[in-house]
Amino acid sequence: MKNTDPIGLFDSGIGGTSIWKEVHKLLPNENTIYLADSKNAPYGQKSKDEIIHLSEKNVEFLLNKNAKIIVVACNTATTNAIDYLRTKYSTPFIGLEPAIKPAALASKTGSIGVLATKGTLNSNLVKEALIAYKKTNIITQIGFNLVSLIETGKINSEETKVLLKEYLDPMVEKNIDHLVLGCTHYPYLIPLINDLIPNTIKIIDSGKAVAKQTKKVLLELDKLNDESKPNYLDFYINTNSSVLKSFLPNIDSIYELDF
Repeated sequence: MKNTDPIGLFDSGIGGTSIWKEVHKLLPNENTIYLADSKNAPYGQKSKDEIIHLSEKNVEFLLNKNAKIIVVACNTATTNAIDYLRTKYSTPFIGLEPAIKPAALASKTGSIGVLATKGTLNSNLVKEALIAYKKTNIITQIGFNLVSLIETGKINSEETKVLLKEYLDPMVEKNIDHLVLGCTHYPYLIPLINDLIPNTIKIIDSGKAVAKQTKKVLLELDKLNDESKPNYLDFYINTNSSVLKSFLPNIDSIYELDF
């Protein structure tokens, strides 16, 4: 492993670019390789075995690109597969899960909302968090179809707005003061969400925390890139790249894969 080797990131699609942006902002000198497994999105409706299989395949791709650390930029893959990945591979992994703990601890109304995929909400990690903070009224909601709408570039469609309103209104009625976004696709919906909830509700996603943890682990390993700028910021996707390009207008190195 060399210091100039890239940080690898993968997600079930383009949502993990919200994590990549935070990692790149905090670690601008690092080379990065991002893999969007959009052909198999969304992971949230798949079985645990399927999620593990797809995650393993993504990791192998990134390791073949010499990734020195891998960010599992997907809540569903983290909550279902990261323990297996850490057992199988010696490469350090950074995972993410819905920020239920900080939201519950910070809540003043005693009520928080969690919007996530089915796979994430059904995972043991989330079930344990719900039990640990059962004194807080935690309203969970599966974001049915939101990932598919984002993957097809329909963020601002009427269908997306109608679904968000359907999912968020019951949370607002129950006086939540924190909304946890438990999917890396969902930060791209924040402008729409802000139109639907009071500005007193704090929205929490995992991007900054994941970036900080990535830097911390690289510092501990003494593997931060010692060059003054990255040589490459490469993105790979196994479907049409047009939507990914619209999310990353300043990135030239976006490649379509048969993967």
